[in-house]
Amino acid sequence: MSQETWASVDRYLTEKIVKPDAVLDAALRESAKAGLPPISVSPPQGKLLQVLAMMQGSKRILEIGTLGGYSTIWLARGLSRGGRVITLELERSHAEIARKNLARAKLDKLVDIRVGMAIETLPKLLAEGEGPFDLVFLDADKPSNADYFAWALKLSRKGTLIVVDNVIRDGMVVDARSKDPNITGVRKLNEAIAREKRVVATTIQTVGGKGYDGFTVALVVD
Repeated sequence: MSQETWASVDRYLTEKIVKPDAVLDAALRESAKAGLPPISVSPPQGKLLQVLAMMQGSKRILEIGTLGGYSTIWLARGLSRGGRVITLELERSHAEIARKNLARAKLDKLVDIRVGMAIETLPKLLAEGEGPFDLVFLDADKPSNADYFAWALKLSRKGTLIVVDNVIRDGMVVDARSKDPNITGVRKLNEAIAREKRVVATTIQTVGGKGYDGFTVALVVD
């Protein structure tokens, strides 16, 4: 099947199941107007994040990779009463767009955006006593995936759910000879997960408006 078919099915599912949402549509428009890359999760993927957060009864969520705050809105909508999202973003300009989008969604008081390199911010979260988090969503630079996964474990508890986006890379994840840092980053993540006895994990291939890709979901069990 073609990319056009996948995108059409995503539009159908968004209309029938996910439901159109003016706030989320505005977040995408404002992000595009500001020149942010169109790499946010799709509406069905975003709704999945919300459902997972609700299933976890999440009071503390950590997101690595804010971009314009589209996925952050979905995650914040899945919080339990009194909950909070901490989201990490490298680019200050992206964080400003995210703050505006979250304010429009009336969720800004539930979200703490930390600006800077995530690999430097994560140790600070641990030192501050943040966590353990109920759900961690990894959607930042792919070469650092394995490092982010290691930090997610440090900031987790038994029962924490770790979700990683963009783990199939149009099927190129199977290419052991690839020099693409995005692909090698995902492969290193898979190797780390395979060695890690504290999690039970799986990866699901996906197709849709974002093309051929997938999610990894890991449950901390020890």
